[in-house]
Amino acid sequence: MTEQRQGLFLVALAVFFFSTSPVLVRWAAPLSAYEIATGRLLVASLAVLTLARLQQQPLRVARGDWGRFAVFGLITALHFLFYIASLTYTTIAHSLAIVYTAPIFVSLASAWFLNEPMPRRKWGGVALAVVGVAILASFEPTWNTRMAFGDLLALGSAITFGLYSVAGRSQRAAYPLLTYAGLVYGLAAVWALPAAVLSFNPAAYGWQQVLAVIGLGILPLGIGHTLYNAALRRMHATYVNLVATQEITGGVLLGVLLLGEIPSPGSLIGALVTLAGIAFVIL
Repeated sequence: MTEQRQGLFLVALAVFFFSTSPVLVRWAAPLSAYEIATGRLLVASLAVLTLARLQQQPLRVARGDWGRFAVFGLITALHFLFYIASLTYTTIAHSLAIVYTAPIFVSLASAWFLNEPMPRRKWGGVALAVVGVAILASFEPTWNTRMAFGDLLALGSAITFGLYSVAGRSQRAAYPLLTYAGLVYGLAAVWALPAAVLSFNPAAYGWQQVLAVIGLGILPLGIGHTLYNAALRRMHATYVNLVATQEITGGVLLGVLLLGEIPSPGSLIGALVTLAGIAFVIL
């Protein structure tokens, strides 16, 4: 129970930092999704590995594990590329709502790859949380082909987020947290770099864009995702991911305050239903 309480605290703290992501991505425009993803991954990797070095954590990976880490990096890169690209085509509420259908994929992958199935009685809470996400996503009067493409990208982000979550939990006994997180962020940046180079546009860079990318690397990724990975080491990946769904609430609220992107009443109802599902699972 102590481990679970620690995990809940860590992921709740992570949600606070996650919530800054959509606004910072919008502020990084007109940089491409590839440039934003690569930049934030590089910043986060440097920050986390520097901290790991200061704490004298090893920065080495066993030779036989490099292939596994390369796959982890690819999954991470795809998650961020899909997510950032989705915000170009659809609303913050839609993108976050669809990304956080991830608990379904986390639960399935945890059972398949980690032999950690969810207790049957908990599936009701997962279902309720996903219904809340669906409610939040469905109340959109201006849905069109462009938004549909953004929603599809968000679904790709959800699937890879599920795999990313299970990967993080799978390495909890093999590598220290900062070593694991810093190396995975760095390898993800390597995967994303070729696309960033091809889409590079010097004219798009200003102080706002540079600061937004640095902010993305430090706040939602360097701090938020590292806290998320710390929580994954203490409790079932589905529970962690369900709590993380409340990035939807935080992201939408910041979108209202800083971007004037007003959610519908249905979006608010969806957030409350999702909270009820989370409570059912973790209590």
